[in-house]
Amino acid sequence: MDMESATVETSDGVKLNTRLFKPAETPVRDLAVVLVHPYTVLGGFQGLLRGIATGLAERGYPAVTFDMRGAGRSSGRASLFGSAEIADVVAVCKWVSDTLSPRGIVLVGSSAGAPIAGSAVDKIDQVVGYVSIGYPFGSVSSILFGRHHQAILKSKKPKLFVMGTKDGFTSVKQLKNKLKNAEGKVDIHLIEGAGHFQMEDPAFDVQMVGFISTFAESLQE
Repeated sequence: MDMESATVETSDGVKLNTRLFKPAETPVRDLAVVLVHPYTVLGGFQGLLRGIATGLAERGYPAVTFDMRGAGRSSGRASLFGSAEIADVVAVCKWVSDTLSPRGIVLVGSSAGAPIAGSAVDKIDQVVGYVSIGYPFGSVSSILFGRHHQAILKSKKPKLFVMGTKDGFTSVKQLKNKLKNAEGKVDIHLIEGAGHFQMEDPAFDVQMVGFISTFAESLQE
């Protein structure tokens, strides 16, 4: 596996520190994966997704992580509701499309990155599928991220929601209630006994790589 750094500029002039994890040999997959990190306000940054990106590259998928505005080495300031960050996701996906020319992009969001990524899905033609790891659908977190819900629920693109059954922000019932009216193909993977922040632990990286790569393979059938 090879890793390259790049700077991607957004439509409003923010400079995003971006990392491309490339398969050791010519990619065996014609899809690229873009990963969106957890809430910047609580210390989220792209390094949290390094293990998943590395695992995907080892499976033949070019994978991209980036620091959203105000995180890590990126310029700009984080927004409380994750609205400005939608432009960050759009800019990185456009860069991936221009640089790698994949047949499509799988967009993956972790924790608060899930609603932000979800709001970007239908703004990017190249995105062919969406994976959420621990989407915060619960009532308290909806105060911050509720404005993002409709975009992903209305999208007709295939979706996979991965969540621990002990997620402190969203109950299994809340997740299923939200998704019963979602459009398009929707899959759910529940991880027995896992809490919300546990899912961000490197111990779960191999499992997440498995879920994402299996989902990506299903899009190529």
